[in-house]
Amino acid sequence: MRFEVLGPVRVWRDGAEVGLGAAQQRLLLAQLMAHAGRPVAMEELQHALWGESPPGSPANAVYRHIGVLRRLLEPRLPVRAPGRWLVREAGGYRLNATPETLDLLRFRELVRRARQQEPRVPLLLEAIGLRTGPVATGVPVEARSHPAFNALEREHLAVVKEAADAALTTGAAGELLAVLHRVAAEHPLDETVQARLVRALGATGQRAEALDTWHRVRARLDAELGVEPGPELRAAQREVLSGDDHRQEAGRGGGRGAARGRETPFRLTVVPDATSPPAPDAPFVRPAQLPADLPAFAGRRAQLAQVMEVSGAAAPGTRIAVISGMGGIGKTTLAVRWAHRVAHRFPDGQLCTNLRGFDPGGAPADPAQVLRGFLEALGVPPQRIPGGADAQAGLYRSLLARRRVLILLDNARDAEQVRPLLPGSPGCLVVVTSRDHLHGLVTAEAARPLALDRLPDAEARESLTRRLGADRVLAERAAVDEIVAHCSGLPLALAVVATRAAAHPGFPLAVIAEELRDAHGSLDAFTDADPAGDVRAVLSWSYRALTPDAARLLRLLSLHPGPDVTPSAAAAVAGTDPARTRALLAELARAHLLTEHAPGRYACHDLLRTYAAERAAEHDSEGEREAAVRRLLDHYLHTAHAAGGAYSPFWRLHPPPEAAPGARPEAFAGDGRALRWYTAESQVLSAVVERARALGEHAHVWGLAWALERFMDRQGHWHDSAALQRLGLDAAVRDGHPTARAHLHRGLARASARLERYDDARAHIRHSLDRFAALGDRIGLAHAHRSHGWLLDRLGDLDGALDASGRALALYRDLGDLAAETSALHALGWTHVLRGEHRRAAAYFEETLDGLDRLSDGNRYGEAGTWDSLGIARHHLGEHARAVAAYQCALRLYREVDDAFGEAGTLRHLGDTYLATGDPGSARTVWERALRLLARADPTAAAEIRTRLLALGDEVPAPRITAVTRRTERGDTGP
Repeated sequence: MRFEVLGPVRVWRDGAEVGLGAAQQRLLLAQLMAHAGRPVAMEELQHALWGESPPGSPANAVYRHIGVLRRLLEPRLPVRAPGRWLVREAGGYRLNATPETLDLLRFRELVRRARQQEPRVPLLLEAIGLRTGPVATGVPVEARSHPAFNALEREHLAVVKEAADAALTTGAAGELLAVLHRVAAEHPLDETVQARLVRALGATGQRAEALDTWHRVRARLDAELGVEPGPELRAAQREVLSGDDHRQEAGRGGGRGAARGRETPFRLTVVPDATSPPAPDAPFVRPAQLPADLPAFAGRRAQLAQVMEVSGAAAPGTRIAVISGMGGIGKTTLAVRWAHRVAHRFPDGQLCTNLRGFDPGGAPADPAQVLRGFLEALGVPPQRIPGGADAQAGLYRSLLARRRVLILLDNARDAEQVRPLLPGSPGCLVVVTSRDHLHGLVTAEAARPLALDRLPDAEARESLTRRLGADRVLAERAAVDEIVAHCSGLPLALAVVATRAAAHPGFPLAVIAEELRDAHGSLDAFTDADPAGDVRAVLSWSYRALTPDAARLLRLLSLHPGPDVTPSAAAAVAGTDPARTRALLAELARAHLLTEHAPGRYACHDLLRTYAAERAAEHDSEGEREAAVRRLLDHYLHTAHAAGGAYSPFWRLHPPPEAAPGARPEAFAGDGRALRWYTAESQVLSAVVERARALGEHAHVWGLAWALERFMDRQGHWHDSAALQRLGLDAAVRDGHPTARAHLHRGLARASARLERYDDARAHIRHSLDRFAALGDRIGLAHAHRSHGWLLDRLGDLDGALDASGRALALYRDLGDLAAETSALHALGWTHVLRGEHRRAAAYFEETLDGLDRLSDGNRYGEAGTWDSLGIARHHLGEHARAVAAYQCALRLYREVDDAFGEAGTLRHLGDTYLATGDPGSARTVWERALRLLARADPTAAAEIRTRLLALGDEVPAPRITAVTRRTERGDTGP
């Protein structure tokens, strides 16, 4: 016997083709073939055959079809004999096939062998050749969209891409051309396939045809989807245009991945489909990040006129301006004023960041981190940002291609910090401010330089007049002249003096002039050749005007490493009562020594921070400063621990050591508040981890890495999570903490899998399992088994996933951990969904919900995910009303925890069910809502929703929810 499903559904017996009879019999046999030797439940067979309109006795009808097929396959089979090929098993039926009898198993066997040897291409080509047409040709058209058949098409397409990558790497592109031409014709809008065809044509010397193919694909994308080619297609075009030999590029990768055929060097340059970054045509968010213009801005007319020329419409290419000068000279103020005046010329938005190039409290901003922030501002969700700095820069430039965006880069350290942030195409304006002249940008990038000097006396008087009023300035001209002289035309100094004068309208300006005259000292790092340019006198005067407690708080805040600080963190640094601390922060803000740039978040100008640090070294002992840093680190560690426990009640966290007196960690009433805290503090937490690492506080590093892993995983910050988990693992090794090592290996396994670094993920989860077992830590071992099951789900080893999750469940039950038990039950149910065993999956999900109901603290995130999964199972079982009810429960919970990504996924599933019940209007409504949520969170998923909405107008057959949904990409609800 020989069975074929990779093309027309056909069977041969003794070399002769067997007629399979009625369409329903052919479909039944195709289902058994597609499951490749695994049993298919009766419910699944019935749904595949009749959908929502089964006959009166569907089970009896299946029995009849099985009987007919058995007689067709084995004509001499005695009546009621079970037969050799169609076997009753596990409440359903299985095709008793082998690689010698079923083309699908032969295909998988060849792929398995190819991945174990070199060269791989011949065996992969042999496997690809087994598909002779669309999968399951010959079954009824409406059944062709069944998940089992769709999965086989995706499996075949993935092998084609793998073969193309291997061929391009080894110089055998010519062997794949025929296959790539055929597959590209079948998938005309699949950019990953089209990019491989373009590269293969270029690699075989057919440069003209490669470029012609690229232009045809571009035209079709524009005509059918209204989009431009994405990064991968553009990279393929650039490669052909430049005449690069791709084998040379691939050869630079080398390493173990190429030898094994897993993640070849070529493939390392291609982001896999599931996590590829959005194309430049993805929903473009027009950022508006410019800070507010300063109403009291005065002077600088000549400089404004000079820079306005740079942004003129006739200026060619990307326009770059560098505004340089000493600290406090007004670079940022001028740049912001200019940006607001020309913003209308850049309709695609404005990006702005402080590069902290001369920040005395920490290191300059990493361009890669800035790029990630810009990409998120432009609409790229964090989980879809590529990992390498070059890839991030490439995506950034692609997004800005043919756009008109104004980019303000404030306080740059040097040209190298700026270059990765420059667009690659004309139309944009880049304004850079720096204390350095940045001659490198002027020379190599044709940037227009503008060096700011002190304000002329007339413009300095104008500045004071705008702030204090003309009457007061005119009434004391001599005092104003003396103030202007002491401030040396430094706008920051003038602003501080004006604030002092404005706060005390009854003070004569002559008194303020006398105070400046009597002040002494200097800010050495920010002096001019002219001694009158020293600003310490102004800052010391402002400092001396503070109450003693406010002055102490300002000094100790200079030890805080983050870009801003909250009242609770400030209270920890100072060791003071929170209510008193809020009053002191308000005093500092009124004196313009701090800025409340967002509600409850205070920032300090770097000159003032430097001054505060100098005062701390002078007035506060080393022991007092060390105690403040200890309170700071303990505050964030204990607060992160509390937030992690509120966000994921089942999540095992290692109890931190007792906090230092006065650390005052925050408490959280629920998961929503914990998530908001993490979102607001993410940049600060990164800086705190770096400070702890620099100080050798290893327990704080690994403790923060452990506590923050759930947040970073669920919110899609997978690159940052991997980096933090690595820092944490290193700290745990240095600290000699074996439990932390075991857990952080587990966190690294998860982050690595998210980034599709599966070899790393396997290694880390094995380390975690081994270490927990050696420690006798049964709950840790259970969690590791649970994560192992999740990883195996992603790798397609569903039998292994069931075994791993089953081990976790047994341990949780033995330990009496109900919260963790529910996550293992959910995991088992989801694996059964992936196996197409929806009745069994639904039973697991219902058991999960029963367990969640018994939890005293609740787990809304886990409950929402379980209701969503149950809805998917019910949909597949044809129980559409029950599916809708489950989805509505999930939506309510996702909205309570403010999880827009989860809500959008459930809305997508709900729309599928509405459409399956013949209600396209409701489907359109929920899909439009999902599209609004996904436009920023996940452009690829948003594109899928758009396709469904477009299809509604063409009355296409109702789609079925595929077994592998976005849930397997965004994660699960368990530990």
